[in-house]
Amino acid sequence: MTTRSARRWPPAQIALTAVAATLSLIWLAPLAWALSTSLKTPTESVTSPHWIPEHVTLDSWKEVLRAGDIPNWFVNSVVVSVSVTVIVLLVASLAGYGFARTEFRGKGAVMGLTMAGLMFSPAILGVPLFTTVQSLGMVDTYWGMILPQCAPAAMVYILYKFFQGLPRELEEAAFIDGAGRWRIFFTIVLPLSKPSLSAVGIFTFIASWNNFLWPYMVTNNPDLMTMPNGIATVQNAFGIVWPQLMAGGLIAGLPLIIVFVFFQSQIVRGVAHTGLAGQ
Repeated sequence: MTTRSARRWPPAQIALTAVAATLSLIWLAPLAWALSTSLKTPTESVTSPHWIPEHVTLDSWKEVLRAGDIPNWFVNSVVVSVSVTVIVLLVASLAGYGFARTEFRGKGAVMGLTMAGLMFSPAILGVPLFTTVQSLGMVDTYWGMILPQCAPAAMVYILYKFFQGLPRELEEAAFIDGAGRWRIFFTIVLPLSKPSLSAVGIFTFIASWNNFLWPYMVTNNPDLMTMPNGIATVQNAFGIVWPQLMAGGLIAGLPLIIVFVFFQSQIVRGVAHTGLAGQ
């Protein structure tokens, strides 16, 4: 039995498992500390650091849930994040496929202009975007929060790299059978692109859910607040009360943890299929 176990677990695999376990503990430590702090009293949270609460209490969670409109903020975040994800998948897939498969005058310049978006932080574009949204009368609306998040150059590039790797023979055979460009795109290209589309969709959903700055800039209506903005108002109302701060952060981040746990395999497969893993 010892010999078989040794064969199943060579030294390299044992070392990799140990490294993975260590990294997992490092990643989980902040979450464990946040949960521990949220179960402490305000007085205990500012005393000498310790992991296990001396007096476990759910008062901080109750106060956050009582003072904040969590269900409404959750619905707003879902509406905004899902809408942004759907629009980004449509726009990025069309743009990526167009760059990968069509030739037109000025393609290099347009591609370069699109990729230039990777060099600019969204915070830099906040003022001109707000001015544009205000001129269109979309302040304090869902569309004002959604549309400015729907043109990420990184997602176009990911799908562009994937479409470049698709065999052209499949599309050429469809052309011979009389299929048009749109039919080929929706019936052949998109079904083959599920791994990359899944990764792009998950990345977009997470980024939109975590977006604090833009909804904060464009929304003054409490009924339209998303989870990060709403939790921030609760924290500001209480001041810096660490248990409530940690409870609010865990509430806001819980959906993302669930998404990552259930869809991590799609993320890995999507990145591997795009060819970005080695870049």
